[in-house]
Amino acid sequence: MVLVTVENIYKAKMLLKGVADTTPLMFNANLSDHYSCQLWLKREDLQVVRSYKIRGAYNKMAGLTEDQRSKGVVCASAGNHAQGVAFACRKMKVHGVIFMPSVTPSQKVKKVKLFGKEYVDVRLVGDTFDEANTEARRMCEEQGMTFVHPFDDERVIEGQGTVGLEILESCKEPIDYVFVAVGGGGLLSGLGSYFNQISPQTKVIGVEPSGAAALHAALQAGEVVTLEKIDNFVDGAAVQRVGQITFPIAQKVMDDLVLVPEGKVCTTILQLYNEEGIVVEPAGALTIAALDQYAEQIKGKNVVCVLSGSNNDITRTEEIKERSLLFEGLKHYFIIRFPQRAGALRDFLNKVLGPNDDITHFEYTKKHNRESGPALVGIQMEKKEDYDALLQRMEDNHINYQPLNNSRMLFDLLI
Repeated sequence: MVLVTVENIYKAKMLLKGVADTTPLMFNANLSDHYSCQLWLKREDLQVVRSYKIRGAYNKMAGLTEDQRSKGVVCASAGNHAQGVAFACRKMKVHGVIFMPSVTPSQKVKKVKLFGKEYVDVRLVGDTFDEANTEARRMCEEQGMTFVHPFDDERVIEGQGTVGLEILESCKEPIDYVFVAVGGGGLLSGLGSYFNQISPQTKVIGVEPSGAAALHAALQAGEVVTLEKIDNFVDGAAVQRVGQITFPIAQKVMDDLVLVPEGKVCTTILQLYNEEGIVVEPAGALTIAALDQYAEQIKGKNVVCVLSGSNNDITRTEEIKERSLLFEGLKHYFIIRFPQRAGALRDFLNKVLGPNDDITHFEYTKKHNRESGPALVGIQMEKKEDYDALLQRMEDNHINYQPLNNSRMLFDLLI
């Protein structure tokens, strides 16, 4: 596959004037100090639809004929692409039908309707992007509408490539590393194509969520493969299959691929909010979350991280906190069999719980008259190093317990 051309990326940039914002490339002093580098953030979270997706969606639709526009467009998306298509539909006065997974955060669904107004019809289908995509494809075939793919389309890739164009136009320094979030591969392919041709010395690093590592699987297999099951938490980058067009481009333009656990993404979301005042969605935090794995390589280097989006749902805050605590080893769940006698819980609190430990979850129901009864207990600690001491005190006091954090099936059932 030949890379998308610099000329076509420039053409996309011209089409996007007055539609997509030229987002700022902002130097970040705190992250630069922490990693001993010069680090800039490409703030696509500040885009008109709060993600870069408007670029590819609008560029694709701008290339349609009048006949194609009159028949309408269809897309499938976990949220950000849907908002881009909805915005373009209203701007061009084109009817659009947008299929979204039923698990899409409500905030994103509402935003799609807000951007599209009367020009869009939103349909929630399936649990994953791929299931929604299947239904969208079926509608296109049945009604002769145009499918606007979120990533596997040359004009979409060219639109996303304008992110790379803007980075190189904005940064006065030669860029050593650029970190890019990967879902289906559209942004990576577009930005990577531009860097490959204009700044080939820059290392392009793709970043995928560990629970939806479709590109990683494709690279291992040497061809595009479909993952049977994915973790949808990083919804803006959670696909079961990367694109047939994007995959060979990614192979050519990407220097490395980093996988980031979802818990690390959550920790990064909280850090960006608490320390920088930046609100990002899980996919938007991927590139920052990957930096720890590249800490040695980027010392003294010029680094750019693309913050791909900020369409986060505030109702997810507790889940984000919980996943972060679990990943950092600061929260642990146990099934504990307490003796059914007065004072058993008091003894546990006095003899087992550490001075900085806190019980944050407790479920106990006496169902029978046996000598002991199980309780589900969640304990949060100040430092992860306190965990071993907690286990030792349980052993010393002959507590009958079972840790749950690493028992995935039990954990998901009970927590």
